[in-house]
Amino acid sequence: MNTDQALQAFLEEHRLPSAYRQIIDRWFAPLAEGLAARHATAGRPLLIGINGSQGSGKSTLAALLTILLAERHGLRSIDLSIDDFYLTRAQRQQLAQDVHPLLATRGVPGTHDVALMRDTLQQLMQRQGPVAVPRFDKAADDRLPPAQWPQTEAPLDLVLIEGWCFGTQAQAQAALEAPVNQLESDEDPDGTWRRYVNHAIEHDYQPLYQDVDAWIMLQAPSFDCVYQWRLEQEAKLVEKIAQQGGQGTQLMSAPQLARFIQHYQRLTEHALRTLPAQVDYLYRLDAQRNIISFSQAHAEQYG
Repeated sequence: MNTDQALQAFLEEHRLPSAYRQIIDRWFAPLAEGLAARHATAGRPLLIGINGSQGSGKSTLAALLTILLAERHGLRSIDLSIDDFYLTRAQRQQLAQDVHPLLATRGVPGTHDVALMRDTLQQLMQRQGPVAVPRFDKAADDRLPPAQWPQTEAPLDLVLIEGWCFGTQAQAQAALEAPVNQLESDEDPDGTWRRYVNHAIEHDYQPLYQDVDAWIMLQAPSFDCVYQWRLEQEAKLVEKIAQQGGQGTQLMSAPQLARFIQHYQRLTEHALRTLPAQVDYLYRLDAQRNIISFSQAHAEQYG
């Protein structure tokens, strides 16, 4: 399979229009080239972090980069999501009982197995031989058993890991005082949940961020877009499950989804305010997810 065939297969798999090839050529092929150059300079495997709000297209970008890196630069890579490192349902239910009921819901920092994430990333970059990569079943809301994890031959040239909160720093304690939405006001009035999440970022996630060699961000115009984007994402997930022979009913209703994304609002808005000045590659999006500009750290802007 040549590059054109690989990209055509990618477009079909992700149900993207043929016009998306122009986006690849203009915006993302240069990104892959830049990552390949970083790898050549470093002379070792690289860890690349991708941040973007829910529905921003970060998983699509990560998958695309693995193809571009392979087909155009001869580099082996893998795209991972922090979603696959969620704590098991039983572990989250225990947290909900011991710390706060909101921790039963997957998503926020503190609901991932960071030790498993770090160990998997290190194995993919350092180990010689097969590495089992965790997988999470969102329909079942639980991690798949290890016997069902796919295996990848290590070491890889680049490991790409994406997540809505990946790279987000802890907030100042004063910023935690006032609730940002009805969920926090009604269900976390004393701030126990958000303080736990913030503590997890500072003590578990931020040390992991030090291992990242380069950061990419897809910057949404505001949190207001996230509900519509996440609604579209939910519909695609339902369709995918149906195609695989699963039940094709909607996983979450619109009201359920509206409440669900409130778990993400605080940190999404914090990331939108703080991360653009810190990342290496920044893509600014409009409400339709079109890229309206790009900037690279220590480089000229264009767009």
